Amino acid sequence: MMSGTLARETVPALDPPATSGRTSPWGTLKLFALALVVVVLAELIGNVAIPIGHGKIILLPLLWALLMGGALGLAAGRLPAPLRVTTPLQHQAAAILQPALLLFIAKLGLMVGGSLPKILGAGWALVFQEFGHFFGTMVFGLPVALLLGIKREAIGATFSVGREPSLAIIGERYGMASPEGRGVLAEYLTGTVFGAVFIALLAGLIASLGVFNPLALAMGAGVGSGSMMAAASGAIAAQQSPEVAKDVATFAAASNLITTTIGTYFTLFLSLPFTVWAYGVLEPILGRGRGRAEAAPAPAAASLPEEAPALGSSALLLAWLAAASFGLVGNALTYGTRPDGAVLLGAAIIVGVVVIGWSLYRLTARRLPAVVWTSLIGMALTYPGMPFSAEVAALTGKINFLALATPILAFAGLSIAKDVPAFRQLGWRIVVVSFMANAGTFLGAALIAQFWLHPPV
Repeated sequence: MMSGTLARETVPALDPPATSGRTSPWGTLKLFALALVVVVLAELIGNVAIPIGHGKIILLPLLWALLMGGALGLAAGRLPAPLRVTTPLQHQAAAILQPALLLFIAKLGLMVGGSLPKILGAGWALVFQEFGHFFGTMVFGLPVALLLGIKREAIGATFSVGREPSLAIIGERYGMASPEGRGVLAEYLTGTVFGAVFIALLAGLIASLGVFNPLALAMGAGVGSGSMMAAASGAIAAQQSPEVAKDVATFAAASNLITTTIGTYFTLFLSLPFTVWAYGVLEPILGRGRGRAEAAPAPAAASLPEEAPALGSSALLLAWLAAASFGLVGNALTYGTRPDGAVLLGAAIIVGVVVIGWSLYRLTARRLPAVVWTSLIGMALTYPGMPFSAEVAALTGKINFLALATPILAFAGLSIAKDVPAFRQLGWRIVVVSFMANAGTFLGAALIAQFWLHPPV
């Protein structure tokens, strides 16, 4: 997929983002310290189940980390200086988030490699469920948007889950000042602020009902966003046996890899044209006379996502080592695995996979996303028949994948507050539609996967 930088370079007629400022070394150290405290508290709280009718919502440590990190950012003005997460620190947390996410991707790649025969056995389920990811946003979101009186903003808000490549596609095709541009911006901001929380709660609730095969839900979790995939797959895996939980993680990773690899082209050539066509068909039926167009925010600079500061090589390595260390803390607190020599070696392998994947990403002029390279390296190391694959799988298997997800969501939470002012500018109707689109990509893929895993005849 295209990077956030490319997304903004291809969007015309935008004001340059306001500078986010630079953080001092002491500020960066404080950010890491706060993230560690958040991770420890989240892991100590553990899983909390909230019954809802016949189902339940599972609040995992990764969700507690996201919520606590967000609370620190939102309350920055009322906290003492040592606990204050200033706007520059929030941007620094956003810059750390993406590299840290590669650790989770590497861990999943290492899990996928040993399970490739089982994944390939899923056959058409894994192939066709991708249509649910790419069309589910429109199927679930567009009718609701039209019923709420939203006009062409609905196209931008429902043709995809609205990450950076979607901003680029809409910006180049329509311009960000257009209704379609305001719609995709609303979807982007909603996903940034609430996406991981929403998809985790939804996935956990659906999993608790026992209607779907957990592997179908796992494939639905591969929505193309690393943090959302981590949150959704974690909520599903938490309700399964250890063996099934491992399968959930591997199938979610495989689905997410497919979505990430082909997502830009699929949304550009299929999802967007189909959504435009569907809007033309459905708007006269559902939208006519049902209210004025949604007054989405004008594309002022304050409403546009800002570029996170770039990290140098030493800062990247520090981010990877810190996030891995925080993951080991959670691994010990929640899963009882002390960081002995074998565990530390397993963590070193995961970090090594990330370093190699990132290096290949840079050496190949970023033609493939870093998540793809990292996934492929991890899969190759544990693929049955590869030298030392069993040993690598055993060492890295000592680290639970959810333990690595908690630090990622902690940094995500610490970065959220900077986007809240822009989020507040959105009308409530377009936010509802964004939630429906996020639900659609998950449920659409899960429904198709369920059909292929359990055909009616």
